[in-house]
Amino acid sequence: MSKLFTTTALLAALTLPAQAVQPAAGETLADSQTYTYWLLDAIKTLDPAKNTDVEGSDVLRQVFEGLMNEGPTGAMVPGVAESHTESDDGLTYTFTLRDARWSNGDPVTAQDFVYAWQRVVNPETASEYAWFLELMNVQNATQIIAGDLPPDQLGVRAVDDRTLEVRLTARTPYFLKTLSHATTFPVPQKVVEQHSDAWTQPGNLVGNGAFTLQSHNLGVDITVVKNPEYWDAANVVMQTVRGVTVNDNNIALTRYLAGELDRVQIPAGQYPRLSGDYPDQAVSIPYACSYAYVFNVSDKGPEALKDVRVRQALSLGLNRDIIVDQVLQGGQKPAYSWTHWAIEGFQAPDTEIAAMTQEQRTEKARALLTEAGYGPDKPLALTLQYNTDENHKKLAIAAQQFWKPLGVNITLNNVEWKVHTDRMQNQDFDMARYAWCADYNEASTFLDWFRTEGYNSGKWSNAEYDKLMAESKTAADTAPLYKRAEEILAQEVPAVFVYHYAKVDMLNPAVKGVPTENVTNAWYAKDFYRVAD
Repeated sequence: MSKLFTTTALLAALTLPAQAVQPAAGETLADSQTYTYWLLDAIKTLDPAKNTDVEGSDVLRQVFEGLMNEGPTGAMVPGVAESHTESDDGLTYTFTLRDARWSNGDPVTAQDFVYAWQRVVNPETASEYAWFLELMNVQNATQIIAGDLPPDQLGVRAVDDRTLEVRLTARTPYFLKTLSHATTFPVPQKVVEQHSDAWTQPGNLVGNGAFTLQSHNLGVDITVVKNPEYWDAANVVMQTVRGVTVNDNNIALTRYLAGELDRVQIPAGQYPRLSGDYPDQAVSIPYACSYAYVFNVSDKGPEALKDVRVRQALSLGLNRDIIVDQVLQGGQKPAYSWTHWAIEGFQAPDTEIAAMTQEQRTEKARALLTEAGYGPDKPLALTLQYNTDENHKKLAIAAQQFWKPLGVNITLNNVEWKVHTDRMQNQDFDMARYAWCADYNEASTFLDWFRTEGYNSGKWSNAEYDKLMAESKTAADTAPLYKRAEEILAQEVPAVFVYHYAKVDMLNPAVKGVPTENVTNAWYAKDFYRVAD
């Protein structure tokens, strides 16, 4: 017996794209339906199996489409799957695919999903996000990633061209929320095999999204144009979407004010002024990302950081209130947990550090460093690495100043994004600026990061933490498990949690349909339209 999920609400969601792009009363569509937005860094890859970046996911969401999409408020709505059923035990999901086509005219089939998911877990692909299918609890994902089973043993099969079956190892309440993630997108097998690593290049890439790749000048710009083969192309108004890479946020703002960009991040400290000058353009909304300084506690990391007292002291000594109130000034909140406060159902624990004044934190930090053998007479020397961005630089300088009176001498090391991530993945750093943005709207998207086998660039490991996260995969009530996991993070301090993001942008009011109520900030240009000035 299965539970059919073609409910009235879900059926209504099938018409969402058409509804989302209808001009309101009094609005007139602009002659040129274009959207140009700011990118801080180059898009490293357009391969869904190999992308790890938020910016890459934004583009992949336009040129590919998964089983599900996210609606304007973050609720899951149908993508390629027009309906699905769930077995009574919650271990088998069966998806019925709509009549969709690739941009070359070929039909999108269930086998395209099977091939894509098997490719992700295949060790030969070297996907940095292979663990995502483990997190989804897809049957045999763990064994395949470890090399103990072949990829064709993954719990996913094509019943026929239009029917996809997914088998899980445990009931997974957040499973449907994972299906809008780029790692789960289908890919065209014959194109991948024909072009190998070059399959994502302009002229080669074949997608099933509302847009197709027109050009990609690495580190300069990327342009996608409307895909006439998309199943809902009749309801897509936007014709061209272009991302422009500008490494200097202040220069990017200048280009926005000159009319060259439609959306740009507001540089740290400028939101109060810009919201006063441009009240219809400056926006600040909760954004499910958390900013941290990750400690390298691996064998390759500094000996000092293996001492929990040192890690606790560095966390205590960082004045988060100054960072959010005086440096950022955009509606961000101090972070004393890894999970963003706006994540659905999350209950933050009552931690000692959150209840203290900054004076009390600083006093305790000094005492802990003294216990550990450090202080003004025996300074602790560490390097803090961050990727190129004026905001990251400002925060790193602030951290350097907060820690200096404690007898901690911080050397700042600014590197480009690719170098930064490569060094983190290879544990070639002391402390590194990092941020994690939710892959779906549930606390495990943050907490799984610190599992021993998680992304976990600093290689911190805690047996109780791992056990809690394992138990959470089958627990009826995950809240107490997540709460305890956050308590362990607060005690062990594998990273200094700095602040919880807000999306602080300048947004051209002529562009309509941009979601401002989805904490994951997932956007789909197929739902955008531009009105005449």
